[in-house]
Formats: sequence, structure tokens, C-alpha cells
Amino acid sequence: MKQALVDDTEDVSLDFGNEEELAFRKAKIRHPSATFFHLFFRVSAIITYMCCDWFSKSFVGCFVTVLLLLSLDFWSVKVSPNNIAATEAEARIFWLGLIICPMIWIVFFFSTLFSLKLKWLALVVAGISLQAANLYGYILCKMGGNSDVSKVTASFLSQTVFQTACPEDFQKPGLEGLEIHQH
Repeated sequence: MKQALVDDTEDVSLDFGNEEELAFRKAKIRHPSATFFHLFFRVSAIITYMCCDWFSKSFVGCFVTVLLLLSLDFWSVKVSPNNIAATEAEARIFWLGLIICPMIWIVFFFSTLFSLKLKWLALVVAGISLQAANLYGYILCKMGGNSDVSKVTASFLSQTVFQTACPEDFQKPGLEGLEIHQH
């Protein structure tokens, strides 16, 4: 009988001297309030939307409440002023919440559309927009792509302000002086 050779060796990353840092990163949750509020506002907006039709007959009250919760979610998670890195558990919770909640709003979109509850469609579109904008912003930050965007935005805004304030100093209104670098 032929015996198959099995390679029991495994590539293992050895981080000598980083044991304390590794233990610190694997700690459970170092930012409990940020983690809680990140999920609280997102989930509360979803639950409020789902329960609005049952418990409240005021469309405007529900609309305002859901938008307020989504707006609070947008502002609740900020970079820590003392730059303490997030743990792996916090990062996992953060990104799962950031990705799963917009998917739930997309499901709401199709269920609202197919059930012909068109007045609720505006709220669902607003929910998708706010959640998608938040996700897009964090993805840009994660990928480091915000530097070119901020340069272009700053250049465009400064040129627009100067053209509005002193139109005679500019021969053609527009974006002639705006340099956009493509990679």
C-alpha cells in the first residue's frame, strides 16, 4: 500500500518582540461605548422602521425618528483622540455592522417597492443613502483614497469661492485651473 506524503509544515508568522502588542490587539473590546453606539443606532433605526407600521400611525414621526437615529449613527463612531487602535473584535463588529445594515435597508427597499407602500419608499431610500455614504466613506479611509479626493475638493472649492468673489479676475468661469491627477 502506498502511503501519501503529507506536509505537516505550516507557514507561521513569527512576530518576535510583539507579544504584548498582539495580546493588546486580541483584547476583547477597548472602546465599549463606541462599539455599543455604532450598533445601537443602526439596529434601532432598523427596528423602528419595522415597528412603525404596528405601533405608530404617524408616518412623519417615524420618518423623523429613523432619520434621527441614522444621523446619530453617522456621527457616533469617530477616531479616538488618543489614537488607541481598535481590537480585532471591535474591527470585526464595526465592519459587519457597516456592511450588513445597508444590505437590510436594500431588502426593505424591495419589500416596500413590491408591496406598493410608496410613502415608505422615501424613508428607505434615505436609509440606504445614509448607510451607503457611511460605508463608502469608511472604505475610502481604509483604502487611503481620501487624500486625492480631499485635494481635488479643496482646489475646486477655493477656485469656486474666488470666482464668485472676484469674477473679473477670471477669464472663464469653470474648472480650468483644477488639476485632477489620474493614476
